[in-house]
Amino acid sequence: MNINRAWLRPLLYFVGVVGPGLVVMLADTDAGSVITAAQSGAEWGYRLLLLQLVLIPILYVVQELTVRLGLMTGKGHGKLILDHFGRGWAWFAMATLTLASLGALVTEFAGVAGVGLLFGIPVWISVGSAVAFLAIVAWTGSYRSVERIAIMVGSFELAFLVVALWVKPDPAAIGAGLIQIPWRDHSYLYLAAANIGAVIMPWMIFYQQSAVVDKGLKPRDLSAARWDTALGSVLTQVVMIAVLVAAAATIGRSHPGVPLTTVQQITHALTPFLGETFGVLIFSLGIIGAGMVAAIVVSLAVAWGLGEVAGYKHSLAHRPREAPWFYTTYTLGLIVGGLVVVSRANLVKLSIAVQAMNALLLPIVLGFLYLLALKALPLPYRLRGVYAVVVGLVVLLTGGFGVFGVLSLLW
Repeated sequence: MNINRAWLRPLLYFVGVVGPGLVVMLADTDAGSVITAAQSGAEWGYRLLLLQLVLIPILYVVQELTVRLGLMTGKGHGKLILDHFGRGWAWFAMATLTLASLGALVTEFAGVAGVGLLFGIPVWISVGSAVAFLAIVAWTGSYRSVERIAIMVGSFELAFLVVALWVKPDPAAIGAGLIQIPWRDHSYLYLAAANIGAVIMPWMIFYQQSAVVDKGLKPRDLSAARWDTALGSVLTQVVMIAVLVAAAATIGRSHPGVPLTTVQQITHALTPFLGETFGVLIFSLGIIGAGMVAAIVVSLAVAWGLGEVAGYKHSLAHRPREAPWFYTTYTLGLIVGGLVVVSRANLVKLSIAVQAMNALLLPIVLGFLYLLALKALPLPYRLRGVYAVVVGLVVLLTGGFGVFGVLSLLW
């Protein structure tokens, strides 16, 4: 009995800490990311699969810094930028966050709208229902309840794993795709940059740092929080890989090199392999799970970040009457994103453009993160030595390639 209790205690402790990393990573594989991965598989087969694997450690390195900063300083990302770089730079960082977040919200609701159309539901009803649900989740819950709902909804993304296994991809084709990298093709580089922007996003950094603070985690929780982040880093990329593989094994095999234009096109391409009912259901669950959990995370990231810089109360621990600006900002973002989608933008093109925009913003976002890790952390936890050089190279190469890939399409 004592042995069982000794084993159970650390497990319960980890379960209590886990959440911010898992939620932000489930949100990372949002509707826009899913569509970008599907486009990658449809247009380039397995040639962008290696990039998805390489991004796992890069994603962990970036998000681990946000965890370290949040736990060791007790402050969100926006507040640290304000304290160490001044109000002007803080508002500049918030402008990049707001731009990326609004773009992300549009893609989330566009994904929900696309699924609704599959079932004959008008866009304004599906998007309006999603906005109302997400507003109620925040206005009536605590951080922990919002986190649990986000994990529950986001778990529907695992449906994509079923799709990837069901279509039975060719191992030989996967192996060939891993080593066939068309580096000189500008459209390939653009899509590669979009994939980087789909995995490392500005709002992820703001969200996870504020989330560990709002959840009440302390420096003693750093090890468990790192495992939470590592688990999420692997999980989100497994989902991205599953979507890419499923698209490559279906659309990429039947119509190689043909770009996608609608969510319905992606779904209908899978149904011959999965069956009409099962295919639509599985894909719909995945897209809705991805879009809804990301919408929660993105809206909270903006509300937290603006609160840190503007100075208003910014915590789910406060009731709406106590923190009206926080809840208003959260809800306003949802409404604006929903209204743009109701205007009927092209989902696939818009989603990839948003990820490309994220890639262009990476030097700014990662630059602030790296500088804060060098100067804002207590000395024992500060970046230094060889690891500081390694992280600096990761930031430089990731941000530089993201910008190069996007701009290469214009050459």
